Amino acid sequence: MISKQRLFYQYTVVCGIVQKAFLRFCKHLHEMLKKVAINEDSNKYHQGNIATMTEKLAETQYSVHEFISRRWSPRAFSDRQVEQEKLLSLLEAARWAPSSYNHQPWSFIIATKDDPTEYNRLLGTLVEFNQGWAKSAPVLILAVAKTRTDDGKTNRHAFHDVGLAIENLAIQATALDLSVHQIAGFSADAARKEYQIPEDYEAVTAIVVGYAGNPENLSDGLRERELAARIRKPLKEFVFTGKWGNTLPVLAK
Repeated sequence: MISKQRLFYQYTVVCGIVQKAFLRFCKHLHEMLKKVAINEDSNKYHQGNIATMTEKLAETQYSVHEFISRRWSPRAFSDRQVEQEKLLSLLEAARWAPSSYNHQPWSFIIATKDDPTEYNRLLGTLVEFNQGWAKSAPVLILAVAKTRTDDGKTNRHAFHDVGLAIENLAIQATALDLSVHQIAGFSADAARKEYQIPEDYEAVTAIVVGYAGNPENLSDGLRERELAARIRKPLKEFVFTGKWGNTLPVLAK
């Protein structure tokens, strides 16, 4: 006869196996349901059953933080006002970006629709094409870089550091369910004249901030771009080791 101790041991072993199998099943089921939910949302959108497109997840090769995979640059914005606390949160995130020698070369000029005159001043620095869609958003920002250090030397990392601050802002916006679109199509000269920007400062980019809107409000060409999949080069095209162009072996497979 099998002893009670032996039976108990076999029972615990079987329970352990069943528990592990159940956990694996639950994890697999969870992932399947997530994919189904994403596909259903996508299908609903393309069928016109939802008004806005707030998610456009990146198809990453390796896992990244969800705020990175969710961050994208829409052109369809709602006219819903951005709460002051959220706007200040974005700027606080930018404030804590890293910078060379902690020079913190960034400055920001803000305009909201609460003040139509100021809003239109900043909007007027954008090229006409970008004004067409950006005017729907409630917040416009002009990012400015200080191109010289306090001792008068050229800061060759200024634009890089301002970019880091803007990315902080964009990721924080994603965390707050806001959208951000950076714009290269603006006139730095017009911005300098309009805001009397000093000579050792230079406008880097304009930034549109707001809640996601309805892509159906965009022109046909922009709507098509709005709905297109997000695309990035594969890692193997730009990650090297040993010498230029020598792809990291793990990526070359």
